[in-house]
Amino acid sequence: MSILVTGAAGFIGSHVAHLLLDRGDEVVGIDNLNDYYDPSLKIARLARLEPKKGFSFVKLDVADRAGMEALFARHRFERVVHLAAQAGVRYSLTNPWAYVESNIVGFQSILEGCRHHGCRHLVYASSSSVYGANTTLPFSVHHNVDHPLSLYAASKKANELFAHAYSNLFALPTTGLRFFTVYGPWGRPDMALFLFTRSILEGTPIKVFNHGRHSRDFTYVDDIARGVVSSLDHVAAPNPSWSGAHPDPGTSKAPWRVYNIGNSQPVELLRYIEVIEQCLGRKATMELLPMQAGDVPDTAADVSDLERDCGYRPATPVEVGVERFVRWYREYYRV
Repeated sequence: MSILVTGAAGFIGSHVAHLLLDRGDEVVGIDNLNDYYDPSLKIARLARLEPKKGFSFVKLDVADRAGMEALFARHRFERVVHLAAQAGVRYSLTNPWAYVESNIVGFQSILEGCRHHGCRHLVYASSSSVYGANTTLPFSVHHNVDHPLSLYAASKKANELFAHAYSNLFALPTTGLRFFTVYGPWGRPDMALFLFTRSILEGTPIKVFNHGRHSRDFTYVDDIARGVVSSLDHVAAPNPSWSGAHPDPGTSKAPWRVYNIGNSQPVELLRYIEVIEQCLGRKATMELLPMQAGDVPDTAADVSDLERDCGYRPATPVEVGVERFVRWYREYYRV
């Protein structure tokens, strides 16, 4: 298939592109290579993709309406994996316009391209942050998600709503994936595992919010990538039993679906730090802080819908995933 992967130089996007190329698909990857974090890491990810047969790269911002329209017109992609976005809950507190431009305007460019150029399935990144003030665990796609706690979460909730409108109006099959705390080799430098590893090796304190007493459904990137590809192959379809009298938030009478994609094994942050310490052979100096604005106390994913429909099976415990990340970090940074 001819597949567009947006955010192809990103953490998850590069892993997904590798899987698609390895099975023989043709992939056009786009990325704006911005400086939200070190662009050299993005370029290094791209360097691993560029020798692969069937891969081509275009430097392009998804918010560039004219550029995106020309790209879709030229390639007429059969399917699209949209992973480009302005990430980070905390960054949204100080740079809100970045989220409007990338996550709202950029997503609209994707929807319009898919609508007008024959795309048969759009899979896009949502986030576990959409659950916001919901404290019922594990989080289920059949729960209400009307109370986001950050602008980032609100932008991802908006993506799901925009996608539903297009699925309803234009019969465009769309699938939103609510990612739960993805980690692993080639990860983002603003994520906890990266920050903690670097600081512990440098002997500097790590900032531990909520005194480390919150838990996260840490999910290894290879498990995530396999889930993304599986969901891409399972084209979203209407739920024939959906009722407007008792609307199900996770399905629709339109060809629209949302799924949780996580590990379903939440780990307390203090335990996560302990695993990092064991892999590094060093102890962390912790600066214990209160909960950060916009964060939620705990996350846990009910992935039963994705397991049933797409055969998703997370298989990597944090002890294995963290060790693989630490090995990659030492090799990449020659520590």
